[in-house]
Parts: sequence; C-alpha cells; structure tokens
Amino acid sequence: MEPTLTRQTPAQHIVWLDVVRLVAMFTVVCCHCTDPFNFYPGTSPDIVDIKFWGAVYGAALRPCVPLFVMITGALLLPVRGDASAFYKKRIPRVFFPFLIWSVIYNLFPWITGLLGVEPKVILDFFPYSGEEVMRQSLAVSLGYIAEMPFNFSLLDVHMWYIYLLIGLYLYLPIFSAWVEKASERAKLWFLAAWGVTLLLPYYTEFAAPYLWGTCSWNSFGMLYYFAGFNGYLLLGHYLRNHNWTGRQLCGIGIPMFAIGYAVTFLGFRRMTSLPDFTDEMLELFFTYCSLNVVMMTIPVFMLCKRANFRSERIKKALANLTLCGFGVYMIHYFFTGPSVVLMRAIHVPIYLQIPCAAVVAFCTSWFLVAMAYRCFGKRTKWVLG
Repeated sequence: MEPTLTRQTPAQHIVWLDVVRLVAMFTVVCCHCTDPFNFYPGTSPDIVDIKFWGAVYGAALRPCVPLFVMITGALLLPVRGDASAFYKKRIPRVFFPFLIWSVIYNLFPWITGLLGVEPKVILDFFPYSGEEVMRQSLAVSLGYIAEMPFNFSLLDVHMWYIYLLIGLYLYLPIFSAWVEKASERAKLWFLAAWGVTLLLPYYTEFAAPYLWGTCSWNSFGMLYYFAGFNGYLLLGHYLRNHNWTGRQLCGIGIPMFAIGYAVTFLGFRRMTSLPDFTDEMLELFFTYCSLNVVMMTIPVFMLCKRANFRSERIKKALANLTLCGFGVYMIHYFFTGPSVVLMRAIHVPIYLQIPCAAVVAFCTSWFLVAMAYRCFGKRTKWVLG
C-alpha cells in the first residue's frame, strides 16, 4: 500500500468517491431486494432455491453500509471550521427528509386501506411487516409515528441508518479533533483496537456473554470506545490517502474478499439451518461491524479508488447520483419489494431475480429523484436531501 502524493482540495470533485457512492447505493438497494428471499412469507416449491440465492446475494452485499460510512470519513475527516456550523449544514438536510419519509412509510398501510387494496399487498412492499400492519389501521400507523423519536418501525426498516448517521454527524467534530493531530501510527493503533472489537459479536454468541468488564450492570467493556462505526469513519479517512496496485488488489484484495465472503455466507447458512434461531443469530454473520464484513469492504473500496473515467457524460451521471443519492435512499424501499414481485411475475430465473429487481428499483428511484430536482430545484433538498 502506497500513500498518495497529493491530497485533493475541497474544491475538486473526487470522481472515485462518486464511484464508491454508486456501488454503495446500488448494493444497498440490491441488499433490500434480498429481503423477500431471506424472509419469504409462506411456502413455495422453489423455497430451497429462494433461500439459497437470498443468502448468496445477501452475503456478497454486506459492504453496502460500511462503504457509506467510509465515504463520510473520507470526505469529512478532519472537520473544517466550527462544530456549530457543521451541525447546521449537515443535520437539517438529513433530519427533515427522514422525518417526512418516515411519516409517509408509516401511513402507507392506512392509505392502502383507504384505496381498497388487499392487506396482503403490504407484505409485497415490506417483507418484515406483520399482522398488526395488515390491519391497515390509522391507529397503528399513528402509533408507529409516535415512536419515531425512539426508533424505526417495521415499515421503514432502512431508516435505522439515519439514526446512526445523525449520531455520526454529532460525533464527527469531536472525533475530528483527535484525527487532525494523530500520527499515522496512532491511527493504525486505533484501527487495530477496532479490529479486535470486530470479533466480539462472535465471542458473545459462542463463548460467553461478558468480556473485559462487561456484566449485568455494565455494558461498556474495555474496548467499547474503539468499537462501532467510528472505525469505518477512520478507515475511510485513512484509505483515502493510500492506493493499492493492481498486483496488491489481486494478491491481497481478492483473497481477503473471498475469505470474508466465505465466512459470511457459510455462517449465515449455518445459523438459518438451526431449528430455533433468533433474530440475533440470523444477523450474526451479517453484522456490519464484524471482521468478515470488513474483509469484504476494504477490497471493494480500494478497487473503486482505481476508477478513472475520461467520459464527461459518465462523470456528470456520477455527480448527479451524488446529488440524488440521499433521496434515492429515502424512497427506494417503496420499490424493492414490488420489483421482486415483478421479476417473479415475468418468470425471471430465480438466480437473476435479485439483481434484476435491484436495477428496476434503483433506476426508478434515481429517475424520480432526478426529476424532482429538475422540476423544483434546490427546494427539493428539504424533502429528498
């Protein structure tokens, strides 16, 4: 790994980061297209293939959220200027679209009831939703809306990331003070400590529930302050200034991704084969802050760094996605489930249904957000970010 010789100034547009964003955005849409496979309601003669391909794609797509966080770290660390100015610029642009679309998602079942739509259609849109949602009751929808200050609902599962993102924004100016003064060696030591914490989910599942000072009255163990998504922030910041050669990508990146993928896929299949697996067991090998997912994420990030487009049309399209990306994230969950239903209706082979559905959902979302920006201009940011 070789450090880059120059650091781009804020005025320069960083095309390779747009490529990372494209990969992150498409893979997160694709990831949500796996939900109707991994959480398939009812029975089907093809259930074995449905579950298998859900796991195949679900495991491969784990880098999606870490890539988003690494982009944030690469772009914003260290934070320039006053913390209050940073908060005023960043948080409202995330908070208001989040608020608006969370309300819309939670009202959706009630609206379908007003339109006379059958309750089972809700499962096509939101695979996680249950019987309570299928009542299409205004009281249920308002109950979910009332809980928004505390957490997301079964209807807007993807909004979990926005709670995390707001927390990262609040934390960034504080973390930045250390990042700005820390040496390369100190950053690597931090990442090493973070790397140890990536094994903790497996320790607590397979060895013992408590470690390094955690117990029934203390959840904050020895390495707690090195754990979590702040490691991805620092990793994105650190790797921004380093490149891999083609030989390193082949010799290090491909084996790293393959090992991470094998652990993720085989672990997930093992957990879901157990007769009484819990939600925690289901998500264990899919956990974003785990070593196997980091091993998949780093090669993808470094591969995207090598992207070099001369076509102004491609650069313009990537820049447009940067503008529309948050809006795509807000609305795409309305289209992932129906896109899978469409693929099944037109008899697309099971092994192609997830990527084909993702293309439909992604392109539809991007088109709608781009049209909104074209029609309403900068005012769109208060609704679509």
